[in-house]
Amino acid sequence: MKVTVDEDKCCGAGNCVLLAPEVFDQREDDGIVILLDAEPAAGHHPEVREAAAVCPAGAIEVAE
Repeated sequence: MKVTVDEDKCCGAGNCVLLAPEVFDQREDDGIVILLDAEPAAGHHPEVREAAAVCPAGAIEVAE
């Protein structure tokens, strides 16, 4: 799995951080997503897929 984020699309909702804190974080000043792990371990794949699915801005892309 390869994860990419588009910071320009991110609205700072934080759903990704709540679902997969090992993979995503947020900047302190504006809440924009920070990608911590672009190739997460298999154990995190379900949470990452869900984070991408629920992102209100569509800022997370997952490539299998």
